[in-house]
Amino acid sequence: MKLTVDISMYPLHDNYKDPIRWLIKRLDSYPGVERVTNSLSTQVSGEFDEVMRMLSIEMKAAYEQFGKAIFVCKFLEGEFDLTRRT
Repeated sequence: MKLTVDISMYPLHDNYKDPIRWLIKRLDSYPGVERVTNSLSTQVSGEFDEVMRMLSIEMKAAYEQFGKAIFVCKFLEGEFDLTRRT
C-alpha cells in the first residue's frame, strides 16, 4: 500500500531554518521514498510501512537533536504525483 504525507515542521526556537533543512536532508537518505519540498511544507510518498518508519525515526531524531518542535502531518492513502502542478 502506498502512502503520501504532507509534513510541516515548526521548531520552537529562534534559529528555526537549520532544523528544517537538517530534517529535509535526512529525508533524502531514504531511497524508497520520494520527496518534494516547497516554501510551505514537504511531501513524501512511498510504501506505507517505509514512510511511517521514516517519520518515526526522523521525528524522534529531530526532537533529540533540537528539542521542542511542532510537526503537522496530513496523510493520504495512495500514491500522489508529487511533481504535479495545478
